[in-house]
Amino acid sequence: MASRQAIKPFFSQTKFAANQGSPDVSEPPAIASLIASLQMLTHIEGGYFVETDRDPLLIRSPFPLDAASQRTLELVAQQNQQRQQQLPQQPPPALQRPGFDPHHRNASTTIFYLLTPSSPQGNFHRNRARTVHTLHKGRGQYVLIHPDGRIETFVVGQDVARGEKLQWIVEGGIYKASFLLPDRANGNGEELGESREGLLISETVVPGFEFCDHDFLTRSGLMELVSADGAKQLESFVRLE
Repeated sequence: MASRQAIKPFFSQTKFAANQGSPDVSEPPAIASLIASLQMLTHIEGGYFVETDRDPLLIRSPFPLDAASQRTLELVAQQNQQRQQQLPQQPPPALQRPGFDPHHRNASTTIFYLLTPSSPQGNFHRNRARTVHTLHKGRGQYVLIHPDGRIETFVVGQDVARGEKLQWIVEGGIYKASFLLPDRANGNGEELGESREGLLISETVVPGFEFCDHDFLTRSGLMELVSADGAKQLESFVRLE
């Protein structure tokens, strides 16, 4: 396994598994205020998001016309139904943008994405398009599984002297998971054991994101990609069905 960092979250993954996909998990006041200010929604991957830009330029889609995963579309529909019941004043994200034509994509889309103490993990998924990630605040760890089974992991954060990344790119077709890391104490680089602000990033997807270009990694898919030892280490990052 090609890895320089241990892949071991500091939070309870059992607790996270019980919360995943829930639109009403309580958050610390400062983080709850951030979520409200940015008008973020819960994400089917874990965490929160809000779309901030969709380039009006349409380009010919390089992707197959069929959806990458019917399961993703079903999960989004289920979450939208829950959200409408609990937050009827807030419109849910559409499964397909108005006037969607599978032959075309927007040139790019951008979102804010947030991991929090109550929703600290993004489960393994992949997109057909490449994604450029930009850090705003907080720390986290990313785990990538390449099509050839190679595992890559790195830390994102402000401490570039210790190798933390401020910007990173994930190409289409690569499975990606992420989880929150504790804040660092000022000056000495020691971890504090908690994250007070969460991990806030931007993601720019090129060509633009559509739910039909998204799919989750399954447990059987994980076993096919990596060794038995690798699958055992990473299985907690596979979304529960």
